Amino acid sequence: MIVKDRIHRDQLEMFSIENFVLADHLLRKIDSAVDFIHIYDLVEDLYCKDNGRPSINPVTI
Repeated sequence: MIVKDRIHRDQLEMFSIENFVLADHLLRKIDSAVDFIHIYDLVEDLYCKDNGRPSINPVTI
């Protein structure tokens, strides 16, 4: 049996996605310039509100 890193398996590491995207990244500029709120109306009928696994935010996709 292979045992890897048993010493650290009870540790928890937290991070923010904000720390991984550079401040001047193109996607940040697009996000600030484009209003994606209309996407929710376009895809509303594709998501079940009370059944199944939690969905991924359509704007994130």
